Amino acid sequence: MSSNIRTLYNDKLFFYVIIKNIMEIRNIAIIAHVDHGKTTLTDAILEQTGMVERGVSMDSNDLEKERGITIYAKNTSVIYKETKINILDTPGHADFGSEVERVLRSIDSVLLVVDAAEGPMPQTKFVLKKSLELGLKPILVLNKIDKPAADIEKAQEDVYELFLDLVANDEQLDFETVYTIGRDGLAKRKIDDEMENLNPLLDIILEIVPNVSTSELINKSLRGQVFNLAYDDFLGRMGIVRIYEGVIKKGDSIFLKDGEKTIKGKISQLFSFNGLKRIDVSEAVAGDIVMIAGIPDIFIGQTILLEDSDDLLPAILIDEPTISMNMFVNDSPFSGRSGKYLTSRQILERLEKELEVNVGLRIEIGSSAKYKIYGRGELHIAVLIENMRREGFELAVSQPEVIIKEIDGIKSEPFEELTILVPEEFSGVVIEKLGKRKGIMTDMKIDNGQTRMVFSIPTRGLLGYRNEFVVDTKGEGILTSIFDSFKEYAGNVQKTELGSMVSMATGKALAFSLGNLQERGQLYISAGDEIYEGMVIGNSSKGADLSVNPTKGKQLTNMRASGSDDTVKITPPLDLTLEKAMGLMRSDEFLEVTPDAIRLRKEFLKETDRSRSKRKK
Repeated sequence: MSSNIRTLYNDKLFFYVIIKNIMEIRNIAIIAHVDHGKTTLTDAILEQTGMVERGVSMDSNDLEKERGITIYAKNTSVIYKETKINILDTPGHADFGSEVERVLRSIDSVLLVVDAAEGPMPQTKFVLKKSLELGLKPILVLNKIDKPAADIEKAQEDVYELFLDLVANDEQLDFETVYTIGRDGLAKRKIDDEMENLNPLLDIILEIVPNVSTSELINKSLRGQVFNLAYDDFLGRMGIVRIYEGVIKKGDSIFLKDGEKTIKGKISQLFSFNGLKRIDVSEAVAGDIVMIAGIPDIFIGQTILLEDSDDLLPAILIDEPTISMNMFVNDSPFSGRSGKYLTSRQILERLEKELEVNVGLRIEIGSSAKYKIYGRGELHIAVLIENMRREGFELAVSQPEVIIKEIDGIKSEPFEELTILVPEEFSGVVIEKLGKRKGIMTDMKIDNGQTRMVFSIPTRGLLGYRNEFVVDTKGEGILTSIFDSFKEYAGNVQKTELGSMVSMATGKALAFSLGNLQERGQLYISAGDEIYEGMVIGNSSKGADLSVNPTKGKQLTNMRASGSDDTVKITPPLDLTLEKAMGLMRSDEFLEVTPDAIRLRKEFLKETDRSRSKRKK
């Protein structure tokens, strides 16, 4: 784009004159497995089209930056050859699948990004299946072709087999392939071509993806659909809308319908996407993606109409949650030390605010200010809890549980498709452990000393296994999973039970005591840490709970002997992250979450109360 056009482009009036009279519009989503490079590729497209400065990323959330993953679906747009391309970046982790499902309904094609070394992974299958079911024709982007382990032919063949497995039609099977190095902003159409920039990828988008801003569509009566939500402290709840037909204007009185009820509202603000910014506009036309404000009851899947009698668009269905956990006020002896928001009312208000935008989440209000949180996986709920603690909340949560329900009179539970890639020498222990957890192997391949295994396993069997997997494979294994379906209850699951080391005293942990205790299992605390009675300070390899006193010091005498007072050597403790702690937590334990600490504790802090509770059971 010339500097002339770029200057004019930033003017809002010219922006919409272009779109309404000259510009075509293309809508695409970028989908991929975790860490296959879709956000890096999007960032490079934005930079090369002059929409952002170098170093600016789509992943702007603090958690996304730290974890290196996309958590929230995001909208952006670029101008290329006088065409506006709306790009939606989607999460790659299965726990945020509800974000992907909504996005796919709002676009007309997808860039399926696949790592040329790893090939298609579980989430690749999940997002591709959703795309094919909607009739979309994907464009395959083989990324990271410069990696030493890249096998372009094999990766392409594996993707083609995946298309066949998912019963793609003839048109979908005839997909185009682009080869890229997203990190360097390079692409090519043929494997022998030279690489200069990402223009070959952008050109193929213009060729394959249909123009959705034709005069025929613009001249029809308004029809749009809400596919995502946003929240603003001043404007309140807002809807992100794909306009399929007609023109939408600021100040329009509209109808929002979902098949069950009709809501009437007025658009107070209308925004379009310009790079990573949203800009205030007066109108938008068919094919564009916009954000509207002024309607507090706006929700995912609603059809937006000017006339109440016009036809609805097909509903957007959100997959049901698979796990749950209780959340309540933190009542530990250390409560109130670092948090700003401590009460049940404040927690409830925060959860209600989360429901404004997180449609994959469910909340059930119970007795005694206890809230049951339903989500798509441990990470889905962990991200909510992590955001809350960073905002200054203190809270406690119980052990995650899977959702059991009855389907056609059969007790059913969620199952996941688990894919594991490990060095060959570790495959035996993995197979043995997953077998005890009711995992059934459905596929196994060995290539260059690496074993790739696929299992069907109850979500119950997977809970708490990730920590074991890291230890068993010495950190060299890759484990990924996606929700499969609800299947018949699998019965008893055998897990490797670790007991808990439970403090029987309150005070500061001493190095002398920890030096002795570390022989019993893995510690979670260091010397000098403050502890309280009933706090879990480590695990016990014997499998039974141990009541210990980490505050006990060495008994001093008047006698000294050479070498008897050597410095105590303590192994570094396990760093308890939210996900690790949720995996280690037992059924009679809670997780205490504060802005500056994550602690495991027993539900009943005193040993006499715990004994009494066991006798009652």
